Amino acid sequence: MTSHLHALCFDANDPIRLARFWAGLLGREAADDSHDGITLLPSDDTGFRIRFPPTRERKSGQNQMHFDLTSTSLDDQQQTVARALGLGARHIDVGQRPEEGHVVLADPEGNEFCVIEPGNNFLADCGFIGALACDGSQDVGYFWSRALGWPLVWDQDQETAIRSPRGGPKITWGGPPLMPKTGRDRLRFDLAPPGGADQQAEVDRLVSLGATRLGTGRGEAGRVVMADPDGHEFGVLAPR
Repeated sequence: MTSHLHALCFDANDPIRLARFWAGLLGREAADDSHDGITLLPSDDTGFRIRFPPTRERKSGQNQMHFDLTSTSLDDQQQTVARALGLGARHIDVGQRPEEGHVVLADPEGNEFCVIEPGNNFLADCGFIGALACDGSQDVGYFWSRALGWPLVWDQDQETAIRSPRGGPKITWGGPPLMPKTGRDRLRFDLAPPGGADQQAEVDRLVSLGATRLGTGRGEAGRVVMADPDGHEFGVLAPR
């Protein structure tokens, strides 16, 4: 039995505003859940929730995880960029080259994301959210494959990618060189133990795979805070 990817968390200084931005861009429905707070619900069973827990900490440095959004045509790409800008995004420079076809933007709190040009075969049939692109080593890709029970769909030149057997977005890791950490991870995963499993048993299993237990909470009751082998934080939820 493996963990279930329950949610991707965006720490937010203004959760309502940030949730409204991503709901408008992704076309997702927002819900106010007593457990999860402001949450965007997945549109089908291949997706995951997007949560916006509040924080007073300001963003520092580049996030080590971002969305790659896909396009069906150049016009579609331009429409997505225009919609994002209309909702409060802005263009940013993260070192992309002029000849690269993707557009790099930041949401209202500075979280980076890319709108990918049409014809990207790697993200074909992944949906509008083509990938969660992460900074990370080959070993951490192997860790997450075992943690979630998702098969590797790419493993070459120290770059890895996994995808749920049900489909949906890929999760990718770019390999070395890794970016230095500049603070706590503003984007991170929440995992739910498999049905009927004990939270501590799942924590122990993840430790056996190479994770580290960091503590409890991060201001949220019932979560065990852990780090993957590259030191990126994630949470394990208590059974509900």
